[in-house]
Amino acid sequence: MSKLSAETLRDCVQTILTLSKEKERKFTETIELQVGLKNYDPQKDKRFSGSVTLPNVPRPKMKVCMLGDAKHCEEASALGIAVMDVESLKKLNKNKKLVKKLAKKHNVFLASESVIKQIPRLLGPGLNKAGKFPTLVVHGESLAQKIEDMKSTVKFQLKKVLCMGVAVGNVAMSERELFVNIQMAVNFLVSLLKKNWQNVRTLYLKSSMGPAQRLY
Repeated sequence: MSKLSAETLRDCVQTILTLSKEKERKFTETIELQVGLKNYDPQKDKRFSGSVTLPNVPRPKMKVCMLGDAKHCEEASALGIAVMDVESLKKLNKNKKLVKKLAKKHNVFLASESVIKQIPRLLGPGLNKAGKFPTLVVHGESLAQKIEDMKSTVKFQLKKVLCMGVAVGNVAMSERELFVNIQMAVNFLVSLLKKNWQNVRTLYLKSSMGPAQRLY
């Protein structure tokens, strides 16, 4: 049973959308769910990690990069996505600074089967350290669909601190879309926690430039 009040959620979403309209920005503000946990010891307790695909894409402008073989690079270029083939990766020469720069430049990476096996050898551990190790794409599946799924997926991962934030939407979305996304993200997060709602201290919603709204 979700302890999240539908009314509070609706109010928060309305407030965020109203405030963002009052002061329009030159970019679409992302709406983030900020989570504070309690009764959890990151040192002792098992650190959880889980991803959920939301019904509506929270970050349409997410930067994707395809590390592909010839066929995948061609498909990705046709979709207007950044591509790098094995030759381009070899040119980075395992230079940590360059790999770090590459990891910073894109939000997520996809890789063809033939390329993904070579990544540790070509790039070293840089992408993995940045938490951006590529997702495998095989030739039978639709690349456009895969990218759409990646843009809709949010990941909850407990690191050394008891707070985390994930993008659950943006201010261009309708109240209904945001409502569904946030509810799904919160319920999924709670399902990952050892004692479910007893581990949740606070939940806030915040748009990129707006004030935080308390959800729970």
